[in-house]
Amino acid sequence: MIDGVADSSTPSNEKPRRARRTRMTGAERRQQLLEIGRTLFATKGFEGTSVEEIAAKAGVSKPVVYEHFGGKEGLYAVVVDREMRCLLDMVTSSLTAGHPRELCEQAAFALLDYIEEYTDGFRILVRDSPIPQSTGSFASLISDIATQVEDILGREFKSRGFDPKLAPLYAQALVGMVALTGQWWLDVRRPKKAEVAAHLVNLAWHGLDGLEAKPRLIGHRKS
Repeated sequence: MIDGVADSSTPSNEKPRRARRTRMTGAERRQQLLEIGRTLFATKGFEGTSVEEIAAKAGVSKPVVYEHFGGKEGLYAVVVDREMRCLLDMVTSSLTAGHPRELCEQAAFALLDYIEEYTDGFRILVRDSPIPQSTGSFASLISDIATQVEDILGREFKSRGFDPKLAPLYAQALVGMVALTGQWWLDVRRPKKAEVAAHLVNLAWHGLDGLEAKPRLIGHRKS
């Protein structure tokens, strides 16, 4: 109505049109559900997260979640698999330097970079997996990373006259040390990342530098 006269161009009984909702493609919906699930699993854990909550945050019905992943377990498995591959790729791609000490630095930085950039993902990985058969575990991921380090240590051991067959043991010890320190640093975030990496490498390198070819126990227990 203009100055008391009805505007004939807009019928008085016409309802305002609703904005059309953009429909997602199957791939877009799957990615949306993965991102929502990732956030919820990181903050609430697997048990604390429900399909109902995932669906509600995505603005869809529960059957849509089942259609894409077969349920909460399937969604969780995909989230964990993606995070494990991301972390493993970051570590393996970082090992580029030739000097063993710098390689230790690169490995330590790779894990700390992942914690800093993909905090939700790391929180998911360090939780106990409720379905280890299908997703693996943080322990198995650490083992995979240690395998990448074995070759480096094996060559170093051989050049120094040590038994290269012991390289897997030392690789597990070194990677485990960095991983557990990373779990602690996840929450405290102090000292700064570079300082944490420096101290980790300090312990690892100087421990390796003074390594005995045939270490002996000095206590009473010998077996």
